Order: sequence, then structure tokens, then C-alpha cells
Amino acid sequence: MADVSMEITDKAINQLPLAKEGQYKVLDTELKGFVVVIGRRKKTFAAQSAFWRDGVREFAARKKIAEFGDITSREARAKAKDILAAIAKGQRPGEDAPIPKGAVTLRQAWERYRDVHMVRKGRSEGTIENYRDHMERLFEDWLDKPLARLGRQPTLVAERHDKVTQENGPYIANGAMRSLRAVYNHARKAHTDLPFANPTLAVDWNPEARRNTGMGAPDLLSWFEELHAFENLIRREFHLLLLLSGSRPTALKHAKLEHLDFRARILHIPRPKGGKERAFDIPLSRAMIRCIVRAIRVGRMLYPAQADIWIFPADSGSGHIEEHKEDRTELSKWGNDLRQSYRTIAQSANISKLDIHLLMNHSVPGVNEGYITRDKLLNNHLRQLQERISSTVLGHASKIHGEQPYQWLETAKIQTPIARIDTRSLLRIAA
Repeated sequence: MADVSMEITDKAINQLPLAKEGQYKVLDTELKGFVVVIGRRKKTFAAQSAFWRDGVREFAARKKIAEFGDITSREARAKAKDILAAIAKGQRPGEDAPIPKGAVTLRQAWERYRDVHMVRKGRSEGTIENYRDHMERLFEDWLDKPLARLGRQPTLVAERHDKVTQENGPYIANGAMRSLRAVYNHARKAHTDLPFANPTLAVDWNPEARRNTGMGAPDLLSWFEELHAFENLIRREFHLLLLLSGSRPTALKHAKLEHLDFRARILHIPRPKGGKERAFDIPLSRAMIRCIVRAIRVGRMLYPAQADIWIFPADSGSGHIEEHKEDRTELSKWGNDLRQSYRTIAQSANISKLDIHLLMNHSVPGVNEGYITRDKLLNNHLRQLQERISSTVLGHASKIHGEQPYQWLETAKIQTPIARIDTRSLLRIAA
């Protein structure tokens, strides 16, 4: 039977037949939202209304009042008025109190994600700072707004992605949305009233192409000419060690003397990208050791206080190199360009893909490869491969192929076998 509209009175409801199957509703013409639901066995007073929040219709809310016969239509209408008024104020049917607006703000969700998830799991300072930049700069105007508002109005997120793309670039826009996605998903675990769908689903992601800026072996000659002319000797050694190790710049910036073990010929990286659980050791070739010794030697002359702690000291607030970017007219390749170069040169030196993964501390693909214990390969296998890569790199450091490389690359030569020299002794040599 179709729904019926009429003034709800006891007499009118008493005369209406029960439904033969299913149910139908009687809509009150005097109070919108006051209804009687008539089924096959009973007639029930109820109040129903659309539930709106932040300008978005979430669902049609209905609350049972009582069975017809237990109370009169007059009493039911009075109760319906109270229920409809509560729904209009933002109270879900069945809840005892209105939902407080802004139960969780974006700021609260971000701070909890930072402290409970990122800090507790040992995420690197750089990763945390990257999230902070996204949340506190690009979403600054949203920080004190209810997070649920974004969940109910995903068009706001899509529009912000478009705006950041125009003003800051496509890669930053995508990165900011990945940060927001992570914070929202984390918040949903503790706040189940948040809309289930992550609002970043509305984003049309910008295409991202891998940046192929690495050098091959033939490109090294001109790069070494640029490096040779570099005036800042500590930064010169920093860039060279990036190329020889394939390390991420942040890892080497934070490298301390205490992380060096010259006897074992390793540089320990305690907090790489991915946090301290991804800590690993870089096997050092002889060329890498000479590079480090030269950096220590110059550092102790220029920044004696900072050089007691850092391998690459600087006159900065932290005491170490903080900014690794260079004018490309002076040094054409730096930072992750050199990491890509290491990967390319290693391949050209016939280093296997698996060994390159191990040298660069990449996740090892495959189940069988996952059983490899990296530390057991450091002393011989991986160090020999590191020597091969360093030889390939330095083989292109001379102005004319076949001649000796630049003289500064040969300084800090160690005649005694390195395995017999402890860290303290080698630091005395550097001094």
C-alpha cells in the first residue's frame, strides 16, 4: 500500500488497515516528520528527518516513539517535536546528547599521528618534518576544523589538491595528499564516527615520473672537473662520498665519528629512511675511507668543536652540514642525482641487482632473498663489490683516461693494512 498523508489522530489511525505485506507510512499534515509506520501486526508512532551536518545530508534519520495504543496521537506528536528539534541540532537518533562539533580536529589527529605513530615507531626527523610541513603549512586553515568535515565534503580536498598543484607543484601536491590520507586513516581507528571513505579518494593524482638525473660512467669526467674546482673542501668530500656510497644525503649529514668503525671498515647508519629498525652498515672501500679521512682532517682545522662529533662539520645550528644543494652551474649533480648515479654505475660494473639492493639498503624483493642475512655478507662479498664500484668511479677521475687521478683524491693514503688500524689511530692520522 502506498504512503498516506493526513492529519494523524487516534480515530484516523484506528480506522487504517494493517499492511497485507511489508509496511506503509502515514505522514502527518500538521507536523512534518511525524509519522505512523503500519506493518502487518502493529502500528508505530515515529519521527523522521534528514540528518544534516556541515551542509551535507548524511542519511534519513528515524526514531521510534511508541506503539499505537500505548500512548495517544497527541502525546506522540509532542514527543516527535522534541526528537525533530534534537535532530535539527545535530543529534543522531538514539544518542542521549548532541554530538559535539569538532570532536576531533585535523590538528588533534595530526598531533596524535605524529606522537603515537611516527615518533613511537622511530620515523626519521626528516620524515616527520615533511609531514609537519604538509599539515601545518599547506593545510593550516583546516587545522582547527572538524576532521569529519573533510570526510563529508571530499570536494574540499580535491580542490585543495588542485590549488597546491598550481602554487607548489604536482609532486608536493601529491605528497601532501598522501600525508593527509595517512593522518585520516589513523584517526578513524579511534574515531569510528568519521566517514568511512577517505576524502583523498576524490583526488585526481598528478602523474609522477621517476627523475632520471643520474650519471653514467662517461659523464663522470666532467663532474670530477667541477668537483675539483670546488672551494669548500668539506662539501667536496661530502658529495664524493655520496657518489661512492649511493647513500641518501640526510644519512651522511647526520653521520658521526662514533658511527665509524675503521677496523671493521663500516659506517653505521642508525636512523635511515624508514626509521631505526632499518639501521644498516655501509661497507667502506679504501677510496671511501680516504674521503672520510680528508673530511675529518679539514673539519678539524676549520670547525674543531663540531669536528669532535660530526664527520661533515659546519658552522650551523646543528654543527653539521644542513643544506646539500649547490648551484648547478658550479656542480651539476648532487644529492639524489648521485644516488641514481651510483645505481647506474654499479649496474655497468656488472653488480647484480640483488647485491645493489643490499648495498643501498633497499627492500629485498622475493621470499627466498628475504632469508639473506645482510650482515654476514659485509666483510667480504659486499665490501669487494664496493671496491669495484669505487674503482670504476675513480677510474674516470683523470682528465685524460689512463692518467693518474687528481692529486687530492690520492691524499690520506693509508699504507698500513686497514684491518690493523683502530678508529682512534686513524683519526690521529687524519689530524
